[in-house]
Amino acid sequence: MVSACQNNTRPPMIPAVEVRQCNNPALEIIGGVEPVYFLPLEIPIEARIDTGAETSSIGVLKQRNFERDGEKWVSFEINGTRFEKRVQRRVTIRRIEGDEQRVSVNMDVKIGSELINAEFTLADRSKFEYQGLIGRNILKGRFIVDSSIEHTLR
Repeated sequence: MVSACQNNTRPPMIPAVEVRQCNNPALEIIGGVEPVYFLPLEIPIEARIDTGAETSSIGVLKQRNFERDGEKWVSFEINGTRFEKRVQRRVTIRRIEGDEQRVSVNMDVKIGSELINAEFTLADRSKFEYQGLIGRNILKGRFIVDSSIEHTLR
């Protein structure tokens, strides 16, 4: 009888995983769900913090595309407040159900103590639990995400 323990061959070398220490103590630790203020709104929107998403997204209603001075614009509502923003670009979102076309706009948001102007795609998020999704375009260089906690910000 031959046992695997008697085999003198060594297992293949597994490369070491590099563990990086955070060299920026100014980065704030946030949870998997946080309140986000879309200015000028004074009531926060619950947002899923998603390190897998490249671009942030916001659920809107009454989206209407139009042209102003030869440029593409979009109007929409967030929680009853109407916004008009210049379209930054059109984005294709890859989804299991099929690709989805969205417009993206720049929005002023407050996350914790940070005031940020960032790109957001506009979406129908009525089927999702959270109206907002914060992606890497906002997280990178600003926050560290601990998905085991929630609501760390005010």
